[in-house]
Amino acid sequence: MKIVNVHKNKGVPKYRQIIFSIEKAIEEGLLKKDEKLPSINKICLDFSLSRDTVLLAYDELKKRGIVYAIPGKGYYVKSLETNIKQKIFLLFDELNSFKEDLYNSFLENIGKNVQVDIFFHHFNIQVFQKLINDSNGNYTKYIIMPTNLVGVPSMIETLPANEVIILDQTNEELKLYPAIYQNHKKDIFEGLDKGKTRLDKYKKFIMIFPGFREPLGMKVGFENFCNEHHIDYVIINEFTNNEITIGGVYIIPNDRDLVKVIEKARQQNLKLGTDFGIISYNETPLKKVVSNGITTISTDFTAMGRLLAQMILTGKKEQIENRSALIIRNSL
Repeated sequence: MKIVNVHKNKGVPKYRQIIFSIEKAIEEGLLKKDEKLPSINKICLDFSLSRDTVLLAYDELKKRGIVYAIPGKGYYVKSLETNIKQKIFLLFDELNSFKEDLYNSFLENIGKNVQVDIFFHHFNIQVFQKLINDSNGNYTKYIIMPTNLVGVPSMIETLPANEVIILDQTNEELKLYPAIYQNHKKDIFEGLDKGKTRLDKYKKFIMIFPGFREPLGMKVGFENFCNEHHIDYVIINEFTNNEITIGGVYIIPNDRDLVKVIEKARQQNLKLGTDFGIISYNETPLKKVVSNGITTISTDFTAMGRLLAQMILTGKKEQIENRSALIIRNSL
């Protein structure tokens, strides 16, 4: 019995007919795991098809994780799970509570028959490059958090251009790719502007900005706000053995620095929201209760996950700026 059947006047693209034939053969037990598929040359000769047509079918099956290729030998059955219609490569910078919200929202909205493989580069360019190289050609979609790593665009260019989506941070070099992103420069400026009536009581603004993982737009937006409103400000790289500035408000992108500032304030017997203030970046459940509530500027990570799923399901190629908000609590 033939594994592949292709009809000229069926109204279905020929490469799709090849895919359906392979899926049916697996489902009916005619092809088993690690069994070899009909060769590209054989299918071309049997049905007068071009190699490109057959390769298109086999490549899609490969991206979905149903078949694998051995160079010089052919294609073989990798998985009997033919119901997987999309296989998604998801590359995060790191996992934390708000990225977990994004991930869970994405899984809830992407639907069934989708396999999502998540990886982390941990801001390491060598790890980033290896993960990109190892994944290339094995997925139907590539969702990537490039952060501020140098040299990333040239690595992403090696992937199939129509299958890449940029997540969380983007830049001019990546503007041709669809994206769901944060506008950190705009978000921090607008967040501070919204809280200005509360901020007016503070004499000095202090941003703790290590600059390794944090988006540069945060710093630029902060500087623009302070300069526009003639505010006395300073940007420091770290908070180590510093004294809390009484009458100052701290803008803190990194949660490790947030903990250090709160601990130091307790040592100095200072009251948060009265003697000094804090605005943290990125909303988490703990910030609702720590020190009677920490004010945050944060994008909606649940919405980001939902928008990402919708983009994949609808096939839209857009650059969408995810909304941000200032959440005022007792720390301000």
